[in-house]
Amino acid sequence: MAALILHEFMNDVRVPLGGDKIYKDECAFSFDNPESDTGLYVCMKTFLGFGKEHVLRHFHRTGNKVYLHLKTVKKKKPKTHEEEEKPKPTRLAIGVEGGFDVEDQNQYEYEENNSVVILPDFLMVPLPNQDIPLKVQQAVSGILAAESASRQEQVASWDGEARVVSKHAENLLQLDNGVKVPPSGWKCSRCDLTDNLWMNLTDGAILCGRRYFDGSGGNNHALEHYGETKYPLAVKLGTITANGADVFSYDEDDMVEDPKLAQHLAHFGINMMIMEKTDKTMTELEIDLNTKIAEWDVIQEAGSKLTPLFGAGYTGIRNLGNSCYLNSVMQVLFTVPDFIQKYANQTEAIFSMPVQDPTSDFNIQMAKLGYGLQSGIYSKEPQNIDESGEPQELSQEGIAPRMLKSLIGRGHPEFSTNRQQDAEEFLHHLFNIIERNSVGSSNPCDCFKFELEERVQCVQSGQVRYKKRSDFLLSLPIPLAAAINKEEVAAYEAKKKELEARKEHIDPKELVRPRIPILACLEVFMAPETVEDFFSSALQAKSIATRSVKFATFPDFLVIQLKKFTLTETWVPKKLDVAVDMPDELDLTAYRGLGLQSGEVELPEGDSPPEPEPEISEETVQQLMDMGFAREGCRKAVYHTKNSGVEAAMNWVLQHMSDTDFAEPLQLGRPKKAPDFVVNEDGVAMILSMGFSRDQAIRALKATDNNVERAADWIFSHLDEPIAMETDRDEAQPVAPKCRDGNGKYRLMAFISHMGTSTSCGHYVCHIFKDGRWVIYNDRKVAISEHPPKDLGYLYVYQRL
Repeated sequence: MAALILHEFMNDVRVPLGGDKIYKDECAFSFDNPESDTGLYVCMKTFLGFGKEHVLRHFHRTGNKVYLHLKTVKKKKPKTHEEEEKPKPTRLAIGVEGGFDVEDQNQYEYEENNSVVILPDFLMVPLPNQDIPLKVQQAVSGILAAESASRQEQVASWDGEARVVSKHAENLLQLDNGVKVPPSGWKCSRCDLTDNLWMNLTDGAILCGRRYFDGSGGNNHALEHYGETKYPLAVKLGTITANGADVFSYDEDDMVEDPKLAQHLAHFGINMMIMEKTDKTMTELEIDLNTKIAEWDVIQEAGSKLTPLFGAGYTGIRNLGNSCYLNSVMQVLFTVPDFIQKYANQTEAIFSMPVQDPTSDFNIQMAKLGYGLQSGIYSKEPQNIDESGEPQELSQEGIAPRMLKSLIGRGHPEFSTNRQQDAEEFLHHLFNIIERNSVGSSNPCDCFKFELEERVQCVQSGQVRYKKRSDFLLSLPIPLAAAINKEEVAAYEAKKKELEARKEHIDPKELVRPRIPILACLEVFMAPETVEDFFSSALQAKSIATRSVKFATFPDFLVIQLKKFTLTETWVPKKLDVAVDMPDELDLTAYRGLGLQSGEVELPEGDSPPEPEPEISEETVQQLMDMGFAREGCRKAVYHTKNSGVEAAMNWVLQHMSDTDFAEPLQLGRPKKAPDFVVNEDGVAMILSMGFSRDQAIRALKATDNNVERAADWIFSHLDEPIAMETDRDEAQPVAPKCRDGNGKYRLMAFISHMGTSTSCGHYVCHIFKDGRWVIYNDRKVAISEHPPKDLGYLYVYQRL
């Protein structure tokens, strides 16, 4: 009977076409999915998915009555002997096939119980059912067969390890120098190394590769050869097979693809079709380095029996293919009251906004994540025994913010990919998006915002100038010279060098890192620096100045970045392997700026020398004057055309001879007063409809010459500059951005650590002080921290006491 009723609702059913996005992995407003207790409801007209708690919201908003209900039951299979041993990682990724900590999907079996549901009474038609209309059958088949929207985006953004084709590959120079390379028995031409060898594809030179941070690898001879010859491409011998090889471009400073590799190898007598792999690829070597006992084990607290945590505030986040940077940042942010209040506590108001597509609304997806993390409904402790009768591991599935990740990365050249990213760069990018989406409402990022006071003093005149700038993050340099354990580090380096001379490697357990106090980092950042080429407006001449910065305000939450990533002399990215002592309590009171002090004299306005009198060709001026034009107009013509001749100057005269000031003397440095600005009221109305104020609209239109589209972009890029507008349309007076302020005493509440040798690989983990204890958030794994590695962090968050 229910199947026949479906004939009445054919207008609510569409058969999906090739370009349609099918959201059948999770709810648009929550993390409910087909494996949830109540399953997932997919609208058969819009193809948006909803959990039972939210599907009526969509029904009341759209009137769509027909939904495909997806319900999957996951059962664990008994392990076979072959599955007992966990496979080793083969890719520099986490949560993807071949990466670290992969959950083997083959250990589960899935039972699907799907049906068509008619709202609002949840009238259910079990599937398969031959009595339902043909159009409904086709729609069901199309939804089930289609790749989900999240899967399509994952494929589009992958592969995180994909290599670009080298710009040198097509027309690579190869010398006819008679070099022929044998298929084996290679040795570096500058030392005795017989592994980690690279052949330059221009001259056939065989040389050893770079030395790795642990002392292994090569002696940098291939890199030195590039510095001498500038021959860009080299292939790693021992990785050549019929399927390709590792190719590095020194000029592009990255691993690359060489479509003509077979041809380039044949030039030196190498037939890649018969070659066999005898050496590790760069990916394999990176994995080996990352799995050694060093940062990875320390930061992930390997060897400790960590007690899992469940419930509100202890929800893990699944790694969506190298998204650990996002996971760690979000876990920390949703410990901050401003973010909890803005998103997690306002879900009903945010979800009720009249949005056509909730999957594409940033605020909705942030509220979804906030509620998912804070509610605890996705972090329930599993039963001791699962349905197969086997004991369950005390771990959680974790939530997967696919829609939010897609929104944050949309249009961005890096964050739209599945490549590993820098957590600090991601934080800045995220804050910019939050600001754009907080117009007309509270901005939770304000709790991080602070002002720095810059003081510049002219050494000769003694006069000073103070300026302020705002930021959300304090980036501190790491002064290696300030290490407090120099003797221990020197002894370690000497032992390592001695072992290397014997072709041995030091035990990673003996690693001694330079240990640096955080106050040393602060002192270097705040210390005065000399400005050599400073124009003193007091002297109206070049002088020497000193410049220093201090805090003008102290934020509620202070984010500190330790600048661990640097470049070597050869412009190769390198991570400093150091330990920085970060205290639980940090008093920054001594670093507060006090502004202009009694007895100090401010430098006059103007920080650039006056423009010199222009050199104007009197011969050209006279030629123009002979044509009957005023002398001053002729001088202007020659000046503005940069003495480029009579013809250019004449053209300028013809364009400007009707200017009212054409015959007035040429004056530099004093531009004429601009005519009164008349705002386009239609443009104001359009910007007001976007949710901005009239003051913002007028100032933006004035800055963009009444261009509405550019004006909207201008507002987004000047959100931290609130203004006051006069009713007579006089020049807008900027008001300094308001930052919260208080005492400078802080307590450490969270830190994010990076494991790996560069920001393009490795893994992020965060530790948060919550409920009187430290908690480790390692993607979907949440547990009590036994040994929080406070000295190995990358980003630290301090909360004001």
